[in-house]
Formats: sequence, C-alpha cells, structure tokens
Amino acid sequence: MKQMLQIYCKNNNIYKEFPVGTLLLDIYKGLNLNLPYPPVSARVNNRMEGLTFRVYNNKSVEFVDVRDSSGMRTYVRSLCFVLYKAVSELYPNSKLLLEHPISKGYFCDLQIGRPITLEDVANIKNRMKEIIAQNLRYLRVECETTEAVEIFKERGMEDKVKLLETSGSLYTYYYKLGDTIDYYYGSLLPSTGHINVFDLVKYYDGLLLRIPSKTNPNVLEEVVKQEKMLEVFKEYLSWGYILNVGNVGDVNIACQEGHATGLINVAEALQEKKIGQIADTIYHKGSNGDRIKLVLIAGPSSSGKTTFSKRLSVQLMTNGLKPYPLSLDNYFVDREQTPLDENGNYDYESLYALDLKLFNDQLTALLRGEEVEIPTFNFTTGKKEYKGNKLKIDDNTILILEGIHALNPDLTPHINNANKYKIYVSALTSISLDDHNWISTTDNRLLRRIIRDFNYRGYSAQETISRWPSVRAGEDKWIFPFQENADVMFNSSLLFEFSVLRPHAEPILMGVPRNCPAYAEAYRLLKFIKYFVPIQDKEIPFTSLLREFLGGSSFKY
Repeated sequence: MKQMLQIYCKNNNIYKEFPVGTLLLDIYKGLNLNLPYPPVSARVNNRMEGLTFRVYNNKSVEFVDVRDSSGMRTYVRSLCFVLYKAVSELYPNSKLLLEHPISKGYFCDLQIGRPITLEDVANIKNRMKEIIAQNLRYLRVECETTEAVEIFKERGMEDKVKLLETSGSLYTYYYKLGDTIDYYYGSLLPSTGHINVFDLVKYYDGLLLRIPSKTNPNVLEEVVKQEKMLEVFKEYLSWGYILNVGNVGDVNIACQEGHATGLINVAEALQEKKIGQIADTIYHKGSNGDRIKLVLIAGPSSSGKTTFSKRLSVQLMTNGLKPYPLSLDNYFVDREQTPLDENGNYDYESLYALDLKLFNDQLTALLRGEEVEIPTFNFTTGKKEYKGNKLKIDDNTILILEGIHALNPDLTPHINNANKYKIYVSALTSISLDDHNWISTTDNRLLRRIIRDFNYRGYSAQETISRWPSVRAGEDKWIFPFQENADVMFNSSLLFEFSVLRPHAEPILMGVPRNCPAYAEAYRLLKFIKYFVPIQDKEIPFTSLLREFLGGSSFKY
C-alpha cells in the first residue's frame, strides 16, 4: 500500500490525500478544481513552486494563474525559453538579449549581423508556434555549479558563466527544452503546450514579445506606446557600456576585483550630469516672458522623487533660479468630501481627493505675479487651515511640485504648457542577471521601500509586502497612464544598486514568518538578491538617491 500525505487546498478549503511524491499538476487534477484559468504554478507552504514539483510531506497548496504576479513570471519565463529556442535554431550564430519590459510586453534585442526584417519576425513566430504545438517538456536539471558552468562555457554563454561563478552557490540547476539549454532563476511551466497566448512583433530596431492580459488571460495585453521610456532604457544601457558592465556577473566581478568604488563614482556622476542637463534645459527653455515657472515631478512609489527634486533644485540654483517646493498635500479637500474607493473607504490617492479649483486658482494667480496664501492641511481634523503662509514669486522663482498626479493633465489644465515642465522619475532597472533574465523594475522599488519602511516608518517587511499590491494598483490607475506626458524621463536606478541593497534587505526579509502569505514574496526576493556580491554603503555619496532609503543623506526629508 502506498504511503499517503494530506494536502490542504487554499483554493477550495478542502483536505485530500495523495500518494507521497505526487506532482503538483496531478494534485490539481485530483482536486477537480473549477478555476477560471489554468494554473501555471502554486504556493506550497507559502513558497512558489512549479507544477512539476513533487510533494513528499503534508502541505498547504494554493494554485495560481497568470493573473497572479508570480504566475505571470512563470508564464513569461517559459515563453522566453521558447523564443530563445526558436531563435537559436533559425539563427545559430545570433545573440538574443531580453532587455526590459516596455509597452506591456518585453523588448528583445536580436543581433543577427543585419537589420531584422518582418520576414525574420514571421519565421521566428512560426517556429515558436511549432515548438508550442510539440508540447515539449521543460526539464529541470540539478547539478554542482561547476558542472553547470562548464556546460555553459562549452556553448559560449559567458553571461551565465559569470553569473554562476560569482553567485557563491555549491549547487544550481538549468533547464532543457529538447536539445536547447538555458538558465532561469524561477520555475517554468511543465511543458510548452501550456502556453496558449502570445505574440511577437517587430518593435523599432528589435522585437516585442507580447504576453497575456493580467485581467483577462485569454487575450493579449494591449500595446501601449512608450517611445520616451524606450529611449531612457537605451540611454541607461549605454551607461552600462561606458562602465563595461552588461549584466550582474560583470558587476560582481568588478566588485570582487576591487573596482566597486570606481563603479559607484562613475554611475553617480552620470546621474548627476543628467540632472544638470535637465536643469539647464529648464533654464534655457522659452524666452524671459514665457519661461518655465512650474516643474512637475511624478513617479511611482520608492522611485526617489524626493531626492531627485532636491538635487534638481541645487542644479537650478546654479543657473540663478530660486526653486520653491509646493506640496500637493496642502490641497486635499475636506475629509468628508474625499471620494470613496470600491470598498467604501476614503480614496486619498484619487486625483479628486484634491481641491483642484483652489490649486489652479492659486497657481494661476502666482504666475500672474500676485500674492496668495498657501493653505496647510490638518491631517488630524481633516480640514485646510490658513496660517498666514503667503507666497509671491518673482522672475527667478520656479515652483517645484512633486506628487503622483503631477503628469496628469487634469491637475493643471489652466496652466499654460509653456510655463510648465514635466518630469517622470522611476527606477527603470535595465541591468539583467544574464542575457535572458531581466530584473523587474518593480522589484527594485519594492526592495527600496522595504528597507525605508523598516528603518524609518516602523513597518515590517511583512507589512510592506502586504500593502504592495494596493500601491501597485494605485500606480496603474494614477501614474503609469500619464508617464509618456513627461517632457523628460529620469532613471533613478543605479547599476551597482542591488549590491548595496543586499546587506540591508537580507536581515529584514529573513524576519518574515513562514506562516504568513508575504513569505512567498520575501523568499523570492531573498533568492534574487543573493545573486549580487554585497557592497557596504560607506562608499555611497551623501547626496545619492539611495540615501533616501538607506539613510545618511545630507538632504532633510
């Protein structure tokens, strides 16, 4: 008689017995779950696993589909492997770089020695369809890291060699798809037949890999035009070439060879130069009678907007301008007038939680040269108060407004476009683990926020991770739709950043209890951050954007 184990399924709150060693995929079938979309992975005791994971002890299991962020990562990684296999078969001497998320898909740089044609794209897409139709198994092979390194060396995959050699792990794994091998730092689908929605299109000088919609996985995400963001990513990649850093393995090697200080100094200098260029543009834009009077700065959570605005103000002063910070927090409507969200709670992130009429009336008056009395919002009483804080600006004054709605045209509809300059700030991480494993910009910001919340706001990593989905939902609604409205985009991420974040993030993440839902994300982030050789933050300048999260900044917050 076979030894049995007990599975508690969180999807339907049912306990059921299965033979020891049963695959998660077979457990899913045995539970007869009626889920709206097929599962792509599962949380097993609050840890993400692929559907080919075998269960040997009693577990709690929750199956997820692509609407879940972890499930989407599994699906996209599996799709990327299909793309790589198709490209390597059709163009044996090519190089494929999966670079960054863009336009609700993933930008791919395919180097084949000539420009990519529409025929190339059609051939690759057709081969991908054939691979999917074959329903090939994704085979995970575990071995000593030295063995994996030799396998990748034989195939000339130096990006993976560098990553694995500097990871410090005794054992690792790689994946096989037919006779094609690759490395991915998370689980894949059981087989290619589980991929049912994708597209591949020509996108500027590369490819765009299109993926299922997060809300309706039966259809593709709609392509969103993001020309400015694409240019920022390309600029950041060029900075990597200046520093001779193309991926994480390169960063690790630089750190191990004692070049971390030089890497930090050049990366910080490149960022400061960019801020100076933005300040120069603001100063020279327009004639004296029609100059920039209002700088609007927006960006998602933990993008470093506050430090950026302070560093920009310093650069504006070197141009003879007098920056004056204007806070949107003072323009909230009285609390009882605040709009409600879908749960009936006050929605403070809504644009209409602001007194837009008062805000625009005062801005217009200021730009006419009049004096106004700026309100102060009392968060205890939920009402605006007037305390004699009067403001009048002269020809050299420039208002700096930082907030999530800054790029929304409905915030300042009555202000002449010639008088305002719009800046989008975000940590647009474009360094990759290797050629086929990008780093999520969201992970960059989440790690920053976990560290800041723990050190300066009294929140545990568990609390920050639990709040993150609602933060992201607010960004999707109020920030991301307007990012291309910016006159300029500023990338606040730094090439060495994760190496500095690692010593701060690890002890905080390890404090997340295994019996809580946030553990799955904490465990994933811990696995990810271990790929980076740690750097102590003593080398980081006091004016660095990272100081907003790590502490030790020379700016006051």
